[in-house]
Amino acid sequence: MTSPAAGSNDASAISSAPAPGPAPVLAEVVRSGFVEGRHRGSLVLLAADGTVQAAYGDVRAPVFPRSSNKPLQAVAVLRSGLELAGERLALAAASHSGERFHLDLVRKMLAEYGIDETALQCPADLPLDPVEGEARLASGGGRDRISMNCSGKHAAMLGACLRAGWSTDDYLAPDHPLQRLVHDVVEETSGERVVATGTDGCGAPLMAIPLVGLARAFRQLVLAAPGTPGRRVADAMRAHPEYVAGTRRPDTWLMREVPGSLSKMGAEAVQAVALPDGRALAFKVDDGALRTLGPVLARALDLLGVDSPVLDRIGRTPLLGGGHEVGEVRAAF
Repeated sequence: MTSPAAGSNDASAISSAPAPGPAPVLAEVVRSGFVEGRHRGSLVLLAADGTVQAAYGDVRAPVFPRSSNKPLQAVAVLRSGLELAGERLALAAASHSGERFHLDLVRKMLAEYGIDETALQCPADLPLDPVEGEARLASGGGRDRISMNCSGKHAAMLGACLRAGWSTDDYLAPDHPLQRLVHDVVEETSGERVVATGTDGCGAPLMAIPLVGLARAFRQLVLAAPGTPGRRVADAMRAHPEYVAGTRRPDTWLMREVPGSLSKMGAEAVQAVALPDGRALAFKVDDGALRTLGPVLARALDLLGVDSPVLDRIGRTPLLGGGHEVGEVRAAF
């Protein structure tokens, strides 16, 4: 474990630091009082003025933000000319749980655009929420594209293409006008150059940037002028957090309980959060263990000065043995 970078109060100071050693331990797995596992990663905290309050690990190394990138993709959708607001805009930035209200709204959006589920190029999947997924299987149902957690984003992307007169059969191609616009938004909001482009789990292009840039991008969204695309996305997500995640998800709990907070997790244990005064954070757990997200997020928010009972709820990740609680995953920084 490392301590916050001494004297590092801006991104340039971090980039000029010596090459890091092993990433610090961000979370420990404790079973029956015995530490049986450790999860390493990197985390950056930004103060309200945008300077680096603390850095653990190499926060200048590029990472794929995964679904933490979705708010920026939603900004690009608005810049394309598509008019979205309220729950629809929140769903465009979502990794939804596949609850009925999520699926109903995706269907409504597709109907409004005059297209059906077959136009979606995300893969078929079960609902992300375990309760919803088990209920689907118990009822004899299976995977479909509407239930995939990125279907709201894909519906919005299709709507954007139709509005702008762009082709829809290749809307996920990296050189498609919409995806080039996403690329520009990522660079503008993060203040970083995209150093690699990959393919996300849903098939959309994915741009690699450093964690410090991801935190800076979220900060830009909450501080943007009212009515601008970035602020509209942030406002919609904060007003309708259940559409961003689901009723049983930490992103929803945080945005409900900490006024003005903007939160979005991503696969492979990525998380970004911004507070209304400009404080922000981003982290990536190297092994991608999603069970670490809650404990690491709660500790990071505590270090940023957030004082709310919801942190206890977010940070609680019990371990079971024989059906009984015997330990926990806990933050270790």
